[in-house]
Amino acid sequence: MAEQHPIASPASPPLEDKYDPFEEFNRVQGRSGVRNPYPQFEELRTRCPVQKIDMRQLLGNEVPIPPEVVLEVYAALTHEAASEVLRDPHRFTSRGYSMSMGQVFGHSILEMDPPEHTRYRALLQHAFTKRALDRWERELVGPVVHGLIDRFIERGRADLIPELTFPFPVAVIAGMIGVPKDQHENFHRWAVELISVTFARERGMAASGKLRNLFSEILSDRRKQPRDDITSVLAHAEIDGSKLSDDDIFAFLRLLAPAGAETTYRSSSNLLFALLTHASQFEALREDRSLIPQAIDEGLRWECPLTGIMRIATGETEVAGTSLPAGALVNVNLGAANHDDTRYEDPDRFDIFRPRKQHLAFASGPHTCLGMHLALMETRVVLEAVLDRLPNLRLDPAASDLHIGGVIFRAPATLPVQFDAGKVRA
Repeated sequence: MAEQHPIASPASPPLEDKYDPFEEFNRVQGRSGVRNPYPQFEELRTRCPVQKIDMRQLLGNEVPIPPEVVLEVYAALTHEAASEVLRDPHRFTSRGYSMSMGQVFGHSILEMDPPEHTRYRALLQHAFTKRALDRWERELVGPVVHGLIDRFIERGRADLIPELTFPFPVAVIAGMIGVPKDQHENFHRWAVELISVTFARERGMAASGKLRNLFSEILSDRRKQPRDDITSVLAHAEIDGSKLSDDDIFAFLRLLAPAGAETTYRSSSNLLFALLTHASQFEALREDRSLIPQAIDEGLRWECPLTGIMRIATGETEVAGTSLPAGALVNVNLGAANHDDTRYEDPDRFDIFRPRKQHLAFASGPHTCLGMHLALMETRVVLEAVLDRLPNLRLDPAASDLHIGGVIFRAPATLPVQFDAGKVRA
């Protein structure tokens, strides 16, 4: 079943054409053909923790590779090797993203290294303080999640992907930015087209311009009338005594759009899939809500939404006994690192009771995901809502061929369930 768009309000403007960026993005990620990449990751990892490989070994034949993409990379496949690369921005720079995502995001913290990255990150963290997150949970995340559940709770059945986990994160991030509700659907579309720039450049560049126009209107309003949203924080923020430029603000908001929408949708979908396919662990969670944090943690380790990120070696160096030349492109394989059997016993098994150890789903080092605590809070809220409002939740017995798929971005396409029907909240 192809993913569906979130239900739009009647006032929502029509989409420009029938091209479906969500379906195309998942097709290019190889979701239909790649169900379980971990045996291949294990084979590579046991051969050597860091090794020079052809990208096609990681991506397989399902994923089209643009001709300009460098095929020979060094893959960091163990937890130790991946952590070493991520934690040392002096030896391994993020500047390579300027050649890919930089063309649609602008100059964002994604491609910055310290000390520039440190200054911008410190400023942006003001939007993600505990006080701010508590307010977002109360005023935005909770209402969005419960509003979506209200749409299907009386039926006693639903598909949790298109009806819950797919639409809720984008509604949250759009609300945090201040995007008008009648633009949420286009906002989501453009966010996914942004990160599709490597295989659909014209659409990616066009989406970048459309988001700039949208954000420009919001920013202009917030400079005159600040509100409790991220755009207002950025509009009045300063670095070294100078306010951020419009381009600085637009770059961060463009980065936030897909980061906030795509990864949380996938991580919450993967967690619900894991729990519903491991009934005894789901029952334990029902009986003991104190297990929720470790269940979320295990879900992220077991199936992280993004399996790999890139770095470039700034000079000749060595990692885990492998020599890397200056300029070497390094694929930090988060999926392989999170299934490293020297760190996690029986790593391919989903087990919410396993001893908790730090995973790399949010990366590590200076570029640890800025929205990590927001993502954890969102996942907790949706899981608590499911436990509270959908009693006797179980997989639909008529459903078949349920699986998680994809190479770089991973998630199930569908998750049909049944439950004891309830009532819409007053």
